[in-house]
Amino acid sequence: MFLKNILKICREVQSERPEEDLWLSFMNMNEKSGGKQGGKMNRCVFAGCLLVLAVAPTGAKEWVSVLYSEPHEPIKFAAGEIKRALRDRQYRVATEPVRGVWVILGLNFTEELGPQCYEIRKDSRGRIRISGGDVVGCMYGGLELAERIRLGEELADIREAQGKPHILRRGIKFNIPLDARTPSYDDTGDAAQNNYAEMWNFAFWKEFLDDMARYRYNTLTLWNPHPFPSIVKLPNYPDAALEDVCVTTLKPTYKHGVWRDPQFVSPEVLKNLKVIKEISMDEKIKFWRRVMEYAKNRGIDIYFITWNILMNSVEGKYGITNDQDNPQTIAYLRQCVRETVLTYPLLAGIGVTAGENMKNRNDEYDREKWLWKTYGLGILDAKKQQPNRKVRFIHRVWNTGLGRIMTDFAANYQDTFEVGFKYARAHMYSSTKPPFCRSLLKEMEKYQVKCWWNLRNDDIFNFRWGDPEYVRAFLSNLPPKEQTAGYHMGSDGYVWGREFTARLSSPKSSLEPERPRALEIKKHWYKFMLWGRLGYDLDLKREFFEKTLLWRFPKTKGLALYDTWATASKVVPLVNRFHWCNWDFMWAVEGCFDQRKGFHTVRDFIKTQPMQDSGLMSIPEYVDKHLADEQMTDKTPIQVAKELRNYADESLKQVGLIRSKAAKSRELLLTLSDIEAMSHLGNYYASKILGAVQLHLFEKSKNQENKTLAIRHLLEAQKHWENYASVASKHYRPQLLARTRVLDWMKILDDVKKDVEIARQSGIRQ
Repeated sequence: MFLKNILKICREVQSERPEEDLWLSFMNMNEKSGGKQGGKMNRCVFAGCLLVLAVAPTGAKEWVSVLYSEPHEPIKFAAGEIKRALRDRQYRVATEPVRGVWVILGLNFTEELGPQCYEIRKDSRGRIRISGGDVVGCMYGGLELAERIRLGEELADIREAQGKPHILRRGIKFNIPLDARTPSYDDTGDAAQNNYAEMWNFAFWKEFLDDMARYRYNTLTLWNPHPFPSIVKLPNYPDAALEDVCVTTLKPTYKHGVWRDPQFVSPEVLKNLKVIKEISMDEKIKFWRRVMEYAKNRGIDIYFITWNILMNSVEGKYGITNDQDNPQTIAYLRQCVRETVLTYPLLAGIGVTAGENMKNRNDEYDREKWLWKTYGLGILDAKKQQPNRKVRFIHRVWNTGLGRIMTDFAANYQDTFEVGFKYARAHMYSSTKPPFCRSLLKEMEKYQVKCWWNLRNDDIFNFRWGDPEYVRAFLSNLPPKEQTAGYHMGSDGYVWGREFTARLSSPKSSLEPERPRALEIKKHWYKFMLWGRLGYDLDLKREFFEKTLLWRFPKTKGLALYDTWATASKVVPLVNRFHWCNWDFMWAVEGCFDQRKGFHTVRDFIKTQPMQDSGLMSIPEYVDKHLADEQMTDKTPIQVAKELRNYADESLKQVGLIRSKAAKSRELLLTLSDIEAMSHLGNYYASKILGAVQLHLFEKSKNQENKTLAIRHLLEAQKHWENYASVASKHYRPQLLARTRVLDWMKILDDVKKDVEIARQSGIRQ
């Protein structure tokens, strides 16, 4: 009891209670104990506690009171982050006013501060005041102060600052596999199969949403072709609601159509179900209401976005089919939309796709008329019961035209209406200024409509990526605010839930996967932070990111981690620009393959064109100009290869220096291994491009020296792939990628070797 009392009082004093309260704590204990024996014991406790306090808090700083005038959850979250940062820096923290420094969070509804804006200043008494234009702005101001403290600023040196969002809505695109019966866009990959349970795990969403707020995201878009059977009950269709959560016992395959087309549920899947969570529909509704409430308390709006027409799990019930002219389907989906809006008061909006299972018709069932009869009228039905309800609508410009969207749908919609567009096709890691939205922007001017830019990462799934200047340039090149509603970043072929590929090491290894396994947003913290933080504040300096990396990896002081990481991260964008393939199923840069044909050979690199307006020259164009001795203005394949080689060599050199000098923390070692893997991949593609150039020169000129050089470069490429595969396979298990194939670096080596044989056999008559 003696020790227990010491620890209890020490915890109280060290955490929140001021020094002068210490004696009162012991007096209270003395009264409760009674008698001389109790008093004697508590005097001993007091003496022991003083002894502990004399030793434990030797580095403790002054008292800091963290206070807030309005008890809104976002503000309370920010206050908690400030307190945690203060304690990490050895400040003593109180939640009631005490003698010392005061940090006060509150609202300021003046015209000076708008939505999501904040101001940090010191008043005449030295108190730090954080004012927000709204509760989210106040939260962001609190997170800013917490971050500054964490990164080393002393309270006495805190600078006054203001914050204002560069892009008003910054989001994550999350393809959500709710159930094998209501899958996301393509659940044939291991990422979806390993994350079904996580979608119904509140602890997952709590951690995910907390990090979203820290990184300044305020939008979460959940993408699913037909989520409704898993999230809502329908009065007229009671059997449509799905009890429990199921997965399939079938093993996925990359072969197109084996599990029916993407987005669909196949009969084989429905025949082979396994319950992984017993949960009623009422409990499901309660769960998602709780998730949406928690998101709101972190300043995050949630949307559901669908593809059409995909009646997954209800096809065949109540006369419902996937036919566009089926009145039963229209009536059913209209009720789905109505009940979803009514069931989830905190749902911010709904988005739709005019496809990918819709027909081009010119009658009463054409795409836009069908979408209005289902989604449009469904929302209006809900608003009849809730007249003040606002539902933001996002209509993707995909398989339809803006003119028809605006005349057949938007003209009748009552609330905020915006469109969505794949800004960089499927590869946001390609060019910082992709050219694909130009014609849309001109058309948008006519209708005065804003667009959500869909930033598709179907490139980098395994390796930790981080190039702040790429992100800064990309976001600065987005269309102007008058045309930009926001952006959401994510994948179609990957579920950014909990990581599942970290390879088991030896029992004594410090690189053993975390238990439970880390969230992807935790593993890829730097990448997610870059796209969120720079979306809010495009002017964040290099110094901020360097300090952040040093805080994360303290032993890298004086080492070039920022530049090393950024340099290796330039490899994938340059390869993608040079070897351009529009869509996810056409190209996976980490495996050099696609879904339909498999590995991209040296001949594929000869014939595939660079991204339009990239300023890069194709191999055939270069060879023709080289043989004709013509002037070249665009960057040549030789220069691309040299650039890749420079990125790779420089980052490999720095990785070696950092490894030799920095402490071997688990996360740092894994990060360096990912940087190393990306560097070897850069060397592989550099040699492959050079080999492709020399092979095409040989086939055009019949100069044997070119053939010899082609073989030499492709043999070098093989060695670089071996290095790449060795590093990648050391830490990651093979995985099936939903939109392409099995990413198994060691097995792909067999295909890499075939490039050498292609060169050797070139020009030999069969």
